[in-house]
Amino acid sequence: MKNLNICIDIDGTITDSYFWLDKAAEYFNIKVKHEDFKEYEFCKALGISEKDYNGFYEKYKFEYHRQDILRVGAKDVINDLYMNDNIYFVTARDKSLENITSSYLKNNEIHFHGLYVLGTHYKIDKAEELKCDIFIEDNLNNALQLSNVGFKVLLLDATYNRHVNDPGITRVYSWIDIYDEIVNYKFLQKVI
Repeated sequence: MKNLNICIDIDGTITDSYFWLDKAAEYFNIKVKHEDFKEYEFCKALGISEKDYNGFYEKYKFEYHRQDILRVGAKDVINDLYMNDNIYFVTARDKSLENITSSYLKNNEIHFHGLYVLGTHYKIDKAEELKCDIFIEDNLNNALQLSNVGFKVLLLDATYNRHVNDPGITRVYSWIDIYDEIVNYKFLQKVI
């Protein structure tokens, strides 16, 4: 029996938060600094229409999701947690990306017990179904929704999620921080 049910977002959480921003900026020939990326929506950060950004995304989503850059430490921490905990990836990616997402995780040798490609940012129902103990997220709106219904959320720091003060959300700065928070949580819950 595994100790915890850990739900993990993918984009911006196990992958680099700014990979897509950089690719879109290059495509639209726009200069943008990561520290100026204050909102989760790329179109707002780039000053382009949502329609233009969506056109870019649809054109390149398969190619770029194959190339996503892993965050430092993500693979090692997830694989270590996998030994004692249930690892579930819960992503808002649209269903057309399910196979490529599964292949990406497997090609990067990231172990997991389940992959849920929801096609929506609403993750509460899936977290409840999975009896989630900890949810690792980077999207502030998702984190607040999950926290507001009682889930413990680890929010991976990014320039677009720094304006939050919520008792159910713990800000983390790296995958080492995530590992430490989970170990501390287990100790407090006496599930080690």
